Amino acid sequence: MIEAILHGLVLAFGLILPLGAQNVFVFNQGAAQPTFWRALPVVVTAFLCDMLLILLAVLGVSLVVLTIAWLKTVLYVVGVCFLLYMGYLTWRSRPAVDDSEAQQFSAKRQIMFAASVSLLNPHAILDTVGVIGTSSLSYTGTEKWGFTLACIIVSCLWFIGLAVAGRMAGKLDRSGRLLRGLNIISAIIMWGLALYMASQLFFL
Repeated sequence: MIEAILHGLVLAFGLILPLGAQNVFVFNQGAAQPTFWRALPVVVTAFLCDMLLILLAVLGVSLVVLTIAWLKTVLYVVGVCFLLYMGYLTWRSRPAVDDSEAQQFSAKRQIMFAASVSLLNPHAILDTVGVIGTSSLSYTGTEKWGFTLACIIVSCLWFIGLAVAGRMAGKLDRSGRLLRGLNIISAIIMWGLALYMASQLFFL
């Protein structure tokens, strides 16, 4: 049981650590919102989406879905469109220089965007299915659920930590230049991922 839990902790951390659209968006919202609590919608949404993907991967459901060729193509096309749109909005976003200006993304927009970068990223889904789903096959019963729970806990703590780190960065940036730079970097990463995913359409 302990081995399964440790395996889940290390595996989930390794998968979630690389810089991607989801991580960038959560950090960016943590920095842009006037308080940590205003960034909770993006944190909760990202976590719930990750938990859903992990559970689907462990149960084997997502693997079946991704074997349907046309559905996989649709997922890629929608993902590319969302990333391009999100990159555009992020590029245009101008950080508030004090809390009274509290612009940024509303709770509804945070939820929509967080869900899109989590669920419409085929590579993230394939990683979850290929790595976590496959690794879970080594366990049964309580060990399997211990492994699964460890992966879910890492996801939860990671997104909270990202938002807190973003909030700390936002507090240090009174001029708004740092947040503007983060917006530009976020937009470029999203557009880069969109172009990469678009190129992958030719190989589906």
